[in-house]
Amino acid sequence: FSGADLADGSCAHPTIPGKVSPLLPANHVTMTKGTGLVHTAPAHGMEDYSVASHHQLPTDCLVDESGYFTETAGPELKNKYVLEEGNEAVIKMLQAAGSLLKEEKYVHSYPYDWRTKKPMIIRASKQWFVNTADVKAAAQDVLKKVKVIPTSAVNRMLEMLDRRTFWCISRQRCWGVP
Repeated sequence: FSGADLADGSCAHPTIPGKVSPLLPANHVTMTKGTGLVHTAPAHGMEDYSVASHHQLPTDCLVDESGYFTETAGPELKNKYVLEEGNEAVIKMLQAAGSLLKEEKYVHSYPYDWRTKKPMIIRASKQWFVNTADVKAAAQDVLKKVKVIPTSAVNRMLEMLDRRTFWCISRQRCWGVP
């Protein structure tokens, strides 16, 4: 059967008893990029976040700032590091529930921190969200006062700012942006 046959269906969450997850279509999931079916973790990636936003799903983050599962992930996962013992615990939970069809080693394309050379976990974090119109107007006013070389780039940047739909003011890294 095709993935379209599963649209509007649902499934039991594999590790959180009683939680039901909807089966939703997503443009980034194709037969050439995997099986055509994939889990969605709205708090851990832009594509998943976009799908969740489109379907008004919550963006619960089950991982804390240090990479450990939170209490919301359940007692079997709480305080386990996601990329190590947390991963092993999830596999054991899936095996115990009879939900693991296949397990194999896979080199995942995690983003790596250029300083530590360790994998990074992408996760939602607390932000200061502000009025979009105010930020857009202020950014455009300031940009008009900046000397840009070549001058032709100013209009392109102003147009980009005008099309911007999301604004967030934050400082995530104490060492600055590379």
